[in-house]
Amino acid sequence: MDPARRREIASKGGQSVKAENRSFSKNRELAATAGKKGGMSVDPEDRAFSRDRELAREAGRRGARRTTKED
Repeated sequence: MDPARRREIASKGGQSVKAENRSFSKNRELAATAGKKGGMSVDPEDRAFSRDRELAREAGRRGARRTTKED
């Protein structure tokens, strides 16, 4: 399947739940724990952020911009 089509479908799933009903938006600790678990399931040599610090920085910047806009 075309990656753009896949993103479109995934986006619709995320949009179907209001932000206030998303468990991770209510509980940042829960979100952090889930993220750490997900990250630990990937071999260290396959973790993009551990290999590419600039990629990690840019992801952090994008996340901060989104969080700031939502508040």
